[in-house]
Amino acid sequence: MLYVIGLGLYDEKDITVRGLEAVRTCQTVYLEAYTSLLLVQKEKLEEFYGKKVLIADREFVEMEADTMLDSAKEHSVAFLVVGDPFGATTHTDLQIRAHQKGIKVEVIHNASILNAVGACGLQLYRYGEAVSIVFFTETWQPDSFYDRILSNRKQGLHTLCLLDIKVKEPSLESLARGKKVYEPARFMTVNTAIEQLLQVEASRNLGAFGKDSLAIGVARIGSPSQQIVAGTMQELLDVDFGEPLHSLILAGDMHVIETEFLEQFTVKRSS
Repeated sequence: MLYVIGLGLYDEKDITVRGLEAVRTCQTVYLEAYTSLLLVQKEKLEEFYGKKVLIADREFVEMEADTMLDSAKEHSVAFLVVGDPFGATTHTDLQIRAHQKGIKVEVIHNASILNAVGACGLQLYRYGEAVSIVFFTETWQPDSFYDRILSNRKQGLHTLCLLDIKVKEPSLESLARGKKVYEPARFMTVNTAIEQLLQVEASRNLGAFGKDSLAIGVARIGSPSQQIVAGTMQELLDVDFGEPLHSLILAGDMHVIETEFLEQFTVKRSS
């Protein structure tokens, strides 16, 4: 049996009762640690769950997951996912592979950033397609997200921008030398995301957004220190959102109730 269990967004206690009961029946417990991260160390999970937790990084999930799946043929295995199990396509692929191997899978859901952004007051059914913003480099500046944001904007829909995290990523230089050296972990800030978005808008110039467009920066959603700040993209550039994880929302057409709710988070009130 393979249990794919959502952990929620903040700490070891965000797991559901059903999820915790499943973890405690498992012989092996993995924590997926590259599509997102909890805001506590894995030792906290181990203490609360009463189980040793093995880190499943990108290399493990993409190249060595068969080891975990083969174990699930013999005994119960838990694969813990920050947020909800279906918040990333990687986890969908894992379930497909498990079914192909004849392994029974049980999914236990939890809150994810995709619904927790409702905390800012923008109504969830008024969002369009979510997009991912990755760190730009000197030679790689993908902007395929722009067309989806533009499409949302034309329909008056809000856009949730999921911001890049880099955990245990090998440097390009080390790959070229054939010996992996991992770069320090990096987490995209709201500020960096806005800088990159405005850079793309300056290049594409189709009016998907601009410096005066309404946006909402959110940080550490679901935690006691969560931060929500609304303002123009230009105003948010100067806001310190603190520790990760961050996300950005580009507002579409605003309903009067959304506007009223959002007022409490405007730059002036948050500062």
